Amino acid sequence: MSWEPEVLEMRRREALIRQMGGQENVKRQHDGGKLTVRERIDGLVDPGSFAETGALAGKPEYDGEGNLLSLRASNFVMGFARINGRRVVIGGDDFSVRGGAADASIGGKQVYAEKMARELRMPIVRLVDGTGGGGSVRTQGNQGHTYVPANPGWDTVVEMLSEVPVVSAAMGSVAGLGAARVVTSHWAIMVKDTSQVFVAGPPVVASGMGEQVTKEELGGHYIHYHNGVCDNLAEDEADAFRQIRQFLSYLPQNVWQQPARQEPTDDPQRREEMLISAIPRNRRRPYKVRQILAAVLDKDSFFEIGAGWGTSVVTGFGRLDGFPVGVITNDPLQYGGGLTADGSDKMTRFVDLCDTFHIPAVNFLDQPGFVIGTQGEKAATIRRGATAMTAVFQAKVPWVTIIMRRAFGVAGAAHANTARLNLRYAWPSGDWGSLPLEGGIEAAYKRDLAASPDPDALRKELEEKLGAVRSPLRTAHAFGVEHMIDPRDTRPILCEWVHQAYEIEATQLGPRARGFRP
Repeated sequence: MSWEPEVLEMRRREALIRQMGGQENVKRQHDGGKLTVRERIDGLVDPGSFAETGALAGKPEYDGEGNLLSLRASNFVMGFARINGRRVVIGGDDFSVRGGAADASIGGKQVYAEKMARELRMPIVRLVDGTGGGGSVRTQGNQGHTYVPANPGWDTVVEMLSEVPVVSAAMGSVAGLGAARVVTSHWAIMVKDTSQVFVAGPPVVASGMGEQVTKEELGGHYIHYHNGVCDNLAEDEADAFRQIRQFLSYLPQNVWQQPARQEPTDDPQRREEMLISAIPRNRRRPYKVRQILAAVLDKDSFFEIGAGWGTSVVTGFGRLDGFPVGVITNDPLQYGGGLTADGSDKMTRFVDLCDTFHIPAVNFLDQPGFVIGTQGEKAATIRRGATAMTAVFQAKVPWVTIIMRRAFGVAGAAHANTARLNLRYAWPSGDWGSLPLEGGIEAAYKRDLAASPDPDALRKELEEKLGAVRSPLRTAHAFGVEHMIDPRDTRPILCEWVHQAYEIEATQLGPRARGFRP
């Protein structure tokens, strides 16, 4: 009376499913320098933690007597797992089965994975390879009819962005819906040389546009790592898994929880001597801002996001006394640190990310203003910059600004929500105003200089006169800046602030009124 025969048959069919697309297709995957989906999951999650959902999903073929002749696996593998001890949903495309096309029964499982993550309030990791459930003309031929396009479950995809962390990795050639799944996330990564992302692949482009291109030329990492389609770039798949684990370590399980504090390993009172001379006295000289971040944040805790695009703005996560914090700063080695159109988009996205997941933000400010000139105007810098300013003013998360050097113009005014408390600490190297003195004189005294018999002498006189009021100490006398500090005190101040920031934010948990926009 035992059900043992049925259990054995179930196990037999599960074994058939685990053969994926068969030895030949698996070999093709390996020959292309890529792991299979099951190897990827094993390489990413904690050992032995993967519990598959839909392990029997596939397309069977029976004979006339109902005996199983063959069983083609679904080309989407998903389930629960743990990453660094935290429970997550993970789902990946199996390119060895029909290249990710919709007629390989991927749709229902992929949508179910998204629902699992949202309703159980846990992060989801998508390992995207192929069309990611997108259409195929072969499907239409098999069905005998076409259809009006729809994306089942996309409402869940959109809503979950405001509730749980969503990570996407492009693990191969990703097109159509697969590409949309990659970018509709909080953080996306590509693998150098083995992953490409495009709306449509080379055959469709050749037919529709008459353009002959390779996959790399169309959507390789050297395009999308520098335009913001992907946030980070991995050297290989193992590096992608390492970065995914690190990214998730800064985020909470969901917006109803706070990010986890790691056991502190760095002295919160540490004062780095290099900070006193980190900012050059020559205002035109740049410096390496990442060295400053390394001196202030917990050692080896900075994880940069989006380093390949919007390069005048640096964003990423770090830790202060073990607590995760969002970090925003300017890189004077790129456009002098000025806010570009791409930098504005990058800043908007990162501020929204911090605000969504209740991660306090630190702005290390050296903002000379929006990048000017014809290229800046053609790129719609002011519109995209206004969006970045709006994101800053809409953010409710605790925020502190360290004014390291410049704060000029409209962009400089967007260093924080100045209508709120606007907690900020200025270094003695601070230099601010409506315009930099050097260019502002030309604008404000244009007629005087034009009428002067000696414009150079007048310009020098004006520089000396106005330079006398340039000292940040004069601003502090007028309470125009609240705190002037020794740069070496920055870390102790921030490590004290972050404890209070987390206490305050603990009372504000839950979804924000404004949803996250990918």
